[in-house]
Amino acid sequence: MSDEWDLLSRVPKLLEEHHFIRTCDEEPVVRFEYPDDLKNLIDFTIDNPEPREQSEIERLIKDILHFSVKTGHKNFHNQLFAGVDPYGLVGSWITDALNTSQYTFEVGPVFTLIEDALIGKCLQLFGFKDGDGVLSPGGSLSNMYAMVAARFNALPDVKRTGLANQPVLVAFSSEEAHYSIKKAVHWLGIGIDNLVLVQTDARGRMIPDELDKSIQSVLRSGRKPFFVNTTGGTTVLGAFDPFHAVADICQKYKLWMHVDCCLGGTAILSPKHSHLLAGVERADSIAWNPHKTLGAPLQCSIFLLKHKGLLHQCNSANAAYLFQQDKFYDVSYDTGDKSVQCGRKVDAFKIWLMFKARGTIGLSESVDNAFDCAHFFTEQIKSKQGFRLVIDDHQYTNVSFWYIPSNMRVAECQQDASWWSRIYEITALIKEKMVKRGSVLIGFVPLPNKKIGNFFRMVVTCHPKPTYESMQFVINEIATVGEMI
Repeated sequence: MSDEWDLLSRVPKLLEEHHFIRTCDEEPVVRFEYPDDLKNLIDFTIDNPEPREQSEIERLIKDILHFSVKTGHKNFHNQLFAGVDPYGLVGSWITDALNTSQYTFEVGPVFTLIEDALIGKCLQLFGFKDGDGVLSPGGSLSNMYAMVAARFNALPDVKRTGLANQPVLVAFSSEEAHYSIKKAVHWLGIGIDNLVLVQTDARGRMIPDELDKSIQSVLRSGRKPFFVNTTGGTTVLGAFDPFHAVADICQKYKLWMHVDCCLGGTAILSPKHSHLLAGVERADSIAWNPHKTLGAPLQCSIFLLKHKGLLHQCNSANAAYLFQQDKFYDVSYDTGDKSVQCGRKVDAFKIWLMFKARGTIGLSESVDNAFDCAHFFTEQIKSKQGFRLVIDDHQYTNVSFWYIPSNMRVAECQQDASWWSRIYEITALIKEKMVKRGSVLIGFVPLPNKKIGNFFRMVVTCHPKPTYESMQFVINEIATVGEMI
């Protein structure tokens, strides 16, 4: 038994040796291997009848670390998350070691109060004077919480009777919103055909007049509009919908307004950039993922709603074996019955500890630095030969662009469909070569609704702390590799 705990004490050292803690710039972001090759390098099978020696387990851990992606590397910009905040990591390790759940005060007394304090702070940040909230296993589930609450609000009997003999419900969302909204209408029995995707402008923001027209069309069809999803920081372009204008429309038709600011909600921490979320306080519900830009360890997703008590009414099942009403303490602190889960990880501690350690000023400075570096990156792209922005004015820390190799630089009149098709191919090829070099991980995406093919989506986050130098490296590497193709 002692060997097991000795190995546990070695883990931080192993992480440091393999540059997952205090990452080394000279180390590659990833040592890429194709799946079949990786299967030959690591034994993934689970068929040993006898226990393995601890030394063998340590070697296996080292192999896994060797071939894993260093998301904390300064050149990892592949996803909407990147490196982890050290205080958040401490919180994650502690809660995993304590191995408790969040559903009742008696098994998580300290953490129940921590989540309560965090929810209160977030309600204050987003301008909800009163309300409720819960931490969920990710933004997709937070968005689903919102739709369930909106459905219950529109049809209170639906919890008891189901959707049979109820009006056909219709949800609305921007055409560039997260795909979890489509999954939600499927999972909740509303149906993908009853999700209306609203047109966006050139910057990726929902067009309010198009929303109004869509709602009127649904009303004429005899169906029942009930839910409007807006976005604060779209997945690709980082766009923020016009919340005040949408709120006016939702008020006009008495619809639930949700703000999916899983990505862009972090802007609320910055007095300089919180204007991006102007009007969010008029929403009925909000989803925010501090595990994205802010760097809380995955997963850390917060769902908030303005209507106190609705979460419990909507989701409670009154499990008598767990949520007894005659306990010896205030059972209002037993939060599990308002959650769709039973067992629930203590995710609140990670972000709570970050707030405590860094303070609102420290967190704000970190957010401002990410915005500043994204702005620097954008200005460099504008000034460099061969680079072209997809949109000129990015709202968040996502920057979308192409690299055009020198042998492809032609007059605008010569940039026909076949030329663009080749640029889209080159984008993917540059990405592939950089992954195999282990130099930079950066995503490429298309925007089919705007008839745009592959372009690079640079994502700037708070951790690891970006610098002008790290931004410049990515630009230089893309240009270098682009000229090889």
